[in-house]
Amino acid sequence: MALILGAGALEGALGMREAVDLLEMMSRHEAAGRTVISPRLNSPFEGGWMRMMFAADYESGFAATKVFHMIRGVGVRYVVSLYRLNDGELLAVIDGRLITDLRTGAASGVAARHLRLPSTVTVGLIGSGHQSRMQLEALASQLHIAAASVYSPNAEHRGALAREMTRRLDIPVTAVDSAEAAARDHEVVVAATNAVGAEPVLRRRWLTNCRLVCAVGSTRPESVEVDEATFGDAEVVIVDSLLAAEEAGDLRRAVKSGRLALERQLTLAQLVERGRQGLAGGYAVFKSVGTGLQDLALAARCYELLGARSGLSAVPDVASLKQPVSAQPAAPAAGDRARN
Repeated sequence: MALILGAGALEGALGMREAVDLLEMMSRHEAAGRTVISPRLNSPFEGGWMRMMFAADYESGFAATKVFHMIRGVGVRYVVSLYRLNDGELLAVIDGRLITDLRTGAASGVAARHLRLPSTVTVGLIGSGHQSRMQLEALASQLHIAAASVYSPNAEHRGALAREMTRRLDIPVTAVDSAEAAARDHEVVVAATNAVGAEPVLRRRWLTNCRLVCAVGSTRPESVEVDEATFGDAEVVIVDSLLAAEEAGDLRRAVKSGRLALERQLTLAQLVERGRQGLAGGYAVFKSVGTGLQDLALAARCYELLGARSGLSAVPDVASLKQPVSAQPAAPAAGDRARN
């Protein structure tokens, strides 16, 4: 029986600090060579696109796929399928929207946890959607944040985020009227936009006091959030996937221009394995494109937490096992068929 875990069932199941812990643990499994992460499969079609990801974790005994698609003018839908590795049984089909938002924020939390940053910071947010909210929540779970500011082109949206996150985190969050104002003089700067153009929304010259940039919005080749100089001048460039330079337009541009050599990249798993990384007065960039392994870590925990809850929907035989020919019963002889 495969559980069906809809978006409503997942609300409140995982807190941000636990999500950071889960991604840190999974990063340790990855560093030890105990995981598999597939390249992302991208398939454009008329009116949208489809993407597919797979990951397996030998330590936890789970594997997962995530499939997500966009229809222009409608939006994006996400579905995670969780499997048991030892027999391949499908355990759960899970709405992936909250998992995607939560794991993207938690990945930045892992990066912040393993960098030596000032004891008190302020945060600048460029973008006012779900990802910006999750980023601020994740950073607040790891750092002492004195204040934050937010910019997005929509004044109503940035004002709403400022009011909501001030209440939720008890941190003064202020809406500002430009991306530059959101970035300048902050120790941590987050770019979490839905920008799809070739013009960056965050520029190096604005990073006057920065110690950490979390660039999480651009995950497509045509999307640029951060300019080349931001990557080129960074003391440390952290990626959650070595495939990021093939997937994210801003990172691809920095590599192609020669501002960033591929060998300068440090994976999130390597950062966790090393312990806390010092910064000699410079700043780090964490470029996140998301991995199936991150989705797997949170999906498995949601399944463990919710699997025994009564009232959840379940579907029998949704991924039934096809027996190999040698294991199937022999066909009856002609005479036997006649008697039957």
